[in-house]
Amino acid sequence: MIGAHHYAVQIHWTGNRGTGTSSYRAYGRDHVLTSSGKEPIAGSADRTFHGDADRWNPEELLLGALSQCHLLSYLHVAAKHGVVVVGYSDDAIGTMAQTADGGGHFTAATLRPRVTIADPDQAELAQSLHAEAGKACFIAASVNFPVGHEPVTIIAEPASLL
Repeated sequence: MIGAHHYAVQIHWTGNRGTGTSSYRAYGRDHVLTSSGKEPIAGSADRTFHGDADRWNPEELLLGALSQCHLLSYLHVAAKHGVVVVGYSDDAIGTMAQTADGGGHFTAATLRPRVTIADPDQAELAQSLHAEAGKACFIAASVNFPVGHEPVTIIAEPASLL
């Protein structure tokens, strides 16, 4: 191992409706995720699990972490290979399976990045860099389910490069 990086977050449950967890439906799933110097994230459970649909749930945050990590890894490998990226978006999807014992786990995630590049001659290289980025992503390397990629490479219009 080259080095260790440490992270710290705090979670504060805000869902006590007065009787705590006296029954499954008696408590709220709302909570706030914080880390020093950052804006708080309002979290809850997925609506299926009696959560607040207006708040982020852990499953969305996991999928978001995978998407964000791929973005950052892709930008790094693109710069390393001389590919100028001028736009990037992703519409990631994931699947979680519930188990009979009340638990569950993700079975797959698919990232669908749309990458806009400046040089049309680098389209093939730009497309191929998703594999390298996928291997470089710390979050993808940390999960026990497949993370697929369905990338699309777009060539920027010359006027948009000004």
